[in-house]
Amino acid sequence: MLNALGVITTVVVGLMVGVEFSVAFVINRILDALPDDSALRGRAHGGRMLGAVMPVWYITSLVLTAIWAIAGWGDPGTGLVITAAALLIVSVIMSILLLVPINNQGKTWTPDNRPDDWKQQMNRWDRFHYVRVAVIIAAFTLLPAALA
Repeated sequence: MLNALGVITTVVVGLMVGVEFSVAFVINRILDALPDDSALRGRAHGGRMLGAVMPVWYITSLVLTAIWAIAGWGDPGTGLVITAAALLIVSVIMSILLLVPINNQGKTWTPDNRPDDWKQQMNRWDRFHYVRVAVIIAAFTLLPAALA
């Protein structure tokens, strides 16, 4: 049962990492290369769509990791799972304090109401997002190690 929980948790966290990695290094670069206001429109739509899904995914990943840590208390890999959970907590805090405020503004922007510094704000979001991706990748890498 504990192994199944570990595998499910690893898959859920791994898929989340894949989505966030793709946003950082594929989707946003594609959007930014589009002409005119396409990047603005694409980022606003992505902010609305992923802004609705990702909080649930982050919390689910954290809850599954916490359940695994509690259920496996005393097992050799528990320290790795606890560390992964701590990193996921850091990513949630980063999201709430740094990324969500920018995202909440950006998802409402249109070519008619965008601020003059919208590109700088998106670049700031990107920089925070790169750090968050590094944090969740670190958390993810600990989970399969805990299964071994």
